[in-house]
Amino acid sequence: MATVSLGTTPGGTTPVGTTPGVNTPDSEKNDEFQEHEKILSPDFLSTAQITDLLTEDVDGIQEKLRIFLNFKNLHTHLKDAIILDYYVSGFMWAKGMDFSVTQYSKFMTLLDMLLHNLRTLHMSLEDSIKWFGEVMAEIGPRHSQKKKEWNIFDVKQANAIIDYLKISLFQHYKLYEFMFYSTREEIVIGTENKRAEQILPTREEVAQTTYTHVSKCKNVK
Repeated sequence: MATVSLGTTPGGTTPVGTTPGVNTPDSEKNDEFQEHEKILSPDFLSTAQITDLLTEDVDGIQEKLRIFLNFKNLHTHLKDAIILDYYVSGFMWAKGMDFSVTQYSKFMTLLDMLLHNLRTLHMSLEDSIKWFGEVMAEIGPRHSQKKKEWNIFDVKQANAIIDYLKISLFQHYKLYEFMFYSTREEIVIGTENKRAEQILPTREEVAQTTYTHVSKCKNVK
């Protein structure tokens, strides 16, 4: 799975004409740019893979992602089939949004990291939404007000992503948790789906987290 680093400054080369250890406007700008470049990196899919997938129909996308994920037999591995559907559905949704290759890259990496946080880090729904808000605050329109050249998603696209993640992952979060952590006998779909809906935040709550959480945290020194 891909990894993401927020709030850290990556090591970089010292710009020509500056003294090591001395912060200059150019060096600070360079460090800030490199930090921004680390958001949702490394990429889940390469530029070449995305370009290749865009030439395929849904069946071709499914097959190539199956090979990429190294899923052998979807007929006997229900979990793999569900995970594959998660990525295929996300890619097809992004295709309908007419994203650029860069936007595809960040969106698919976002999907991958959300699943990684759930599956590997056992992140709760509340913490996952908080993490999602932190990332969107960096790559969404609020951040672009400061650095327009770093704009990845505009307001309309960011809101669409919030809506998509709400219905595709967050609304079924408990079911994904049971799939990864519990035996099949423990999964009661109707009950858990109802429980997930009861704790699911509204779009406004997700948006508020997305656009205000990081700015508040940055004010705490």
